[in-house]
Order: sequence, then C-alpha cells, then structure tokens
Amino acid sequence: MRASSIFLFLTILLHIGCGESSDESGTTNARPNIILIVVDDLGWRDVGFMGSTYYETPNLDALSRESVVFTNAYAGAANCAPSRACLMSGQNTPRHGVYTVSPSDRGNAKTRKLIPVPNTKFLADSMLILPEVLKAQGYVTASIGKWHIGEDPTTQGFDFNIGGSRAGHPKTYFSPYQNPALKDGPEGEYLTDRLSSEAAYFIRNHRDTSFFLYMPFYSIHTPLQAKQGRVNKYIRKPMSDGQGSNPTYAAMIETVDEGIGYILRTLESLGLDENTLLIFTSDNGGISYLSRQHPLRAGKGSYYEGGIRIPFMVHWPAKIPEARVSDAPIVQMDIFPTLLDVLNVKRPEGKILDGISLKDHLLKNSPLPDRPLFWHFPIYLEAYRPGQDESRDDLFRTRPGTVMRYGDWKLHEYFEDGEFELYNLARDAGEAHDLSVEHGDKVAELKAMMQHWRDTIGADMPIGPNPEYEAGFVPERKK
Repeated sequence: MRASSIFLFLTILLHIGCGESSDESGTTNARPNIILIVVDDLGWRDVGFMGSTYYETPNLDALSRESVVFTNAYAGAANCAPSRACLMSGQNTPRHGVYTVSPSDRGNAKTRKLIPVPNTKFLADSMLILPEVLKAQGYVTASIGKWHIGEDPTTQGFDFNIGGSRAGHPKTYFSPYQNPALKDGPEGEYLTDRLSSEAAYFIRNHRDTSFFLYMPFYSIHTPLQAKQGRVNKYIRKPMSDGQGSNPTYAAMIETVDEGIGYILRTLESLGLDENTLLIFTSDNGGISYLSRQHPLRAGKGSYYEGGIRIPFMVHWPAKIPEARVSDAPIVQMDIFPTLLDVLNVKRPEGKILDGISLKDHLLKNSPLPDRPLFWHFPIYLEAYRPGQDESRDDLFRTRPGTVMRYGDWKLHEYFEDGEFELYNLARDAGEAHDLSVEHGDKVAELKAMMQHWRDTIGADMPIGPNPEYEAGFVPERKK
C-alpha cells in the first residue's frame, strides 16, 4: 500500500474512532460537545421553569421548553464541596470522604452528642474523575468558575482552568477579583459576566473540536453582590411565596440567566447548538433564609427536600427532539455513567460508579428502574439562623445520620438518639407529617435497606460519644 493510501486509511480510522459513530440505520453522527452548568446554591424553585414567580430567568425558561426537565432531581450532598465531589467522581460520599466544607465538628461542642467523622477536604488527584475520562476520549476540557474540590482543576483532568481553586466563594464579584486563577478585568467588571464571556471565547476557539465545558458559576453564593441597576429592579418588585426578601440575590440569579443566554446564542451562531449536550443544575438547595423552596422544607445544609432537591434539565436537540417533564428520581451521580453511555465508552476498569445511565430515559423515554437513593452525613453543620432554618432542631441544619428515598418514601435516621422520621413525598413534599409510628413496617423495611447499603459501601460512622457534650446546654445566640 502506498504511503499516501496508508495515511488516508489511518486518517479515516482516527476520524471514525474519535469523532464519529454510526447508528443502526448506518447514518453517521458526530459525538456531541458537552456543557455542564452548575449554579452555586440555586434552590429547586429559584427559577421560573420550576415555578418561581419572583425570580426572572427567561433564557432558562425558554431552554426548558426544549429540554427534559426533572422535577425529582437530587444533589449528591446538601452543600458545596461534597456535592461537587459526588458529581465529578460519580461516587457517593462514603467512597471519597468529602462530607462537608471542613471542619465536620461545626457548631458548639457542648451541643454535639457524638464525635463526627473527620472530613476530607478535596478529591485526591489519584481518583479518576469525569473530565479525565472525557479527556482520554479526545475532548478538550475546560473548567470556568468555582472548583473547590482541589487546588487546581488542571491536575484533575482539565486542559484549561479559569477562576478555579480551593476557594468556595469569591472574595468579591467585582474586579479586581483577588483570584490567582483569574486575571483582573477592568475595574468594576462583574464576575458572572466575565465567566460567561470566557465560556463563549472557549467555545469559539474550539468550535472544530469536541469539547467538555464545565461551567460552575460562583453565583449565587455569598457574598451577595450584584449590579446596582438590576438590584433596583427587584427592590420595586413585590415578594412572592417566600421569595424576594433579598433583591441582590434575585439580581444575581437574573445575571446568571443572562450569561447562560449568551452561551446559548454563541452555540447557535456557530451552528453547534443542535449537537451540544447541555446539562443545567445546581450543587445543592437554596439558602433557606434568603429564598424559601416551598412546598419543600428547609434549604442548603439540610437533608430535608429543600436542601438536596435541585433544578435539573438536559438539552440535546439532535437526540431529544421533544421537550417533556420527568418525575423520575435521579441524582447527580447519574451524570458520569450517562455520559459514558452516550459516548459508548466502557466504564474504566476498577472505577466504581454509584449512579445509573439516564441515556435511554432521555432519548427513548424508557422508564428508570426502581432504586433507593442514599445520603450519608456522619457530621455536624450548624444552623444559619437558629429557629429559622426549618430544621429538626434550632441549633443544626444537619446532625449525624443517613437519609434514603425509595419510591415515594423517604426515611431519615439520626445517630445521636437512634430515632427515625418517615415521610411520603407524594402526599407530603414538605415533610411535615412524620409517619414512622403509623408505618413501622415501612420503617423496618427501609432501615434494613439502609443498613445493607452502609455495610456494602463501608460507610464511616461517628467515632463515639463526645465527652464535651452537656445535656440541656443552650448556647448564647449571636445577634
């Protein structure tokens, strides 16, 4: 075979193996670009397409009318770092040990009955995570925004890092940013606008390649800062159903929506929108005192529904021609196996994934199998505002325990006192009516499943009694 023919043959093989695949009909389909957008602290009902009448998200609302929207989607954990660790690793918290934003013994020591499990701050560089797998498949990978589960995303599978570090929130949303991973813009430049522009620039520069863009906005995490003109708009707007107490928070949400709109228009202008698989979600529930998630109870840091149920939609016009709403319970650990399945990539040898593929559910509306979902938190997380968090008690959003959902049933177990709470979410999404006494048989059934899961996954349990605990101690409340 002549050299030119050999070169042509190898080029065709490379093109087929890395860029395109054939479906059953014999037509060729280029693999999709992938964009994963995660908005920080955005609550389940903090967007228009999930029912908010106060926050304005016109771009996301329009996108939802062309997407599969999940109404029972869950984060892997109730606050920032563990949720992101679950998403990127595809594994539940006991496997990677990131249970909270350190430390795990938060709150007054005299009010904690148990010694919590020590927390792991970051995912180890040795752990195989989603961007590394996609990079090995030839994707150009970029993280633009918050990282928080390591020192530098480029040591964990990303070719490009703009703005990401160990930090869980920005020092300021206005340039100069004081962010070592982000060059300052003109004085007064707004961070969300800058990150959206960086994303559009990355897309334009890699239009001819397959790319994975991870877009974890810093917004709407504190510090609450927004452009004054937009804040003024919400100052004049009446509150609605527990939302609207903070006009700055609302302005930050709308600015994120505006940035996403810019990204979507960039894709469309380049002809990339049809074959870009875009996932939009949040990392945990909204902050309860800033934005109520009614009918859901509580918010960020709590394992009631308001702390872990999140907005979630998938948009891929080339493969999902009709929009629909799905009430199937899913969890963010499903993203990793779904993307492997979409790309027809085998699970890496030795890699454990705790989610399932949603591919057939997305593309064919095939039903998902019945399965339990678990959350394990052998740690403490103090209240934001005692008495206002809709938590089990005034002092903590989270005390050590395990939670599971199976079908419509949700079981909470608390390690300090060995008590359980049982709710039927179909009839009581707000978890207001504990049914554990009336349905002891259901508690026993779910308890056995929960214990089997903990044994199987090797879940860490609190170390033992806390010698500093004082029964009846009431800490002085901060003003």
